[in-house]
Amino acid sequence: MTDLRFTLVADGPSDRVLLRHLRWLIAEHLPPDLVFQHQWADLRPLRERPTGLQGKIEAALDLYPCDLLFVHRDAERAPPESRYEEIRQASQALQTPIPPIVPVVPVRMTEAWLLFDENAIRWAAGNPNGSDPLPLPMREIEDVPDPKALLHDALRTASGLSGRRRQKFNVRDGVHRVGEYIEDFSPLRRLSAFQRLEDDLATVLRQAGWA
Repeated sequence: MTDLRFTLVADGPSDRVLLRHLRWLIAEHLPPDLVFQHQWADLRPLRERPTGLQGKIEAALDLYPCDLLFVHRDAERAPPESRYEEIRQASQALQTPIPPIVPVVPVRMTEAWLLFDENAIRWAAGNPNGSDPLPLPMREIEDVPDPKALLHDALRTASGLSGRRRQKFNVRDGVHRVGEYIEDFSPLRRLSAFQRLEDDLATVLRQAGWA
């Protein structure tokens, strides 16, 4: 029996890797005997895809009913607070009752939250014993201007491939595998955006009586 169902509304298909982060966070705050189910709101099969955030949330709740809704927006070059406000306004504009909503707003973009685990990147690249130095940030990953390009470069380097085989390496699949190989996301707790996500989630779980 499932005690809690949560749905992720993400910017794009590649961002469904965030489900791994969310599963880890929820497990950190729920009793061990509470069962939860997760789902990514894949709106691509819709004949008329919603474009605005409000429409995406409405469609997600219709197709993927849940007890808790995560809404992802990359901050990119905008101030993170503007993304939180965007999510708040979109959810308040809905005309029907909605479950609790938790914003997921990585600074820059999702890939920044995958750059901290070198071993996971090497496993995801299919070359766990590789020794080529990876172009990973030594300090704050939130300061990386283009974390997606950096992660893609790190995966190609970690693969140990060269020439045409390196160019054909499927970095999109590699990105998803990185998340699956990460067992402990606690290093992200030093990042302000991840801290806010965890704090917001803990508040919602406590108020709803799940935690």
